[in-house]
Amino acid sequence: MITQHGNLTQEKWDRLSFLEQMANIGSEVSRALNWRKKNNDSYSQKAVCRSLELVELTLKSVKGFSRYKELSRLKEAIIDYFYGENEFSSTDILWRKYFDHFNYAARRQY
Repeated sequence: MITQHGNLTQEKWDRLSFLEQMANIGSEVSRALNWRKKNNDSYSQKAVCRSLELVELTLKSVKGFSRYKELSRLKEAIIDYFYGENEFSSTDILWRKYFDHFNYAARRQY
């Protein structure tokens, strides 16, 4: 995978809580959705690549089968929505609602 976050290391990523990691992934997905809506496929695809890179970093650091399973399914659903045939019937609204919960929870921890 092409490294989009040039100065982000696994160690730096691991310092974030799971909620913060998911909120950051959600930010990239949101950017991809916004650029897609503006018909800028190049920027949208770059944001999707960044989100997948963050999912991979999270998969490497996650402990517990249930989180690993959710992240694997998340990766599959992102790829399906942006590159595949949308077999999971995802929508922009669904993606935003899914990640809104992580954003809210991440903000509440401080």
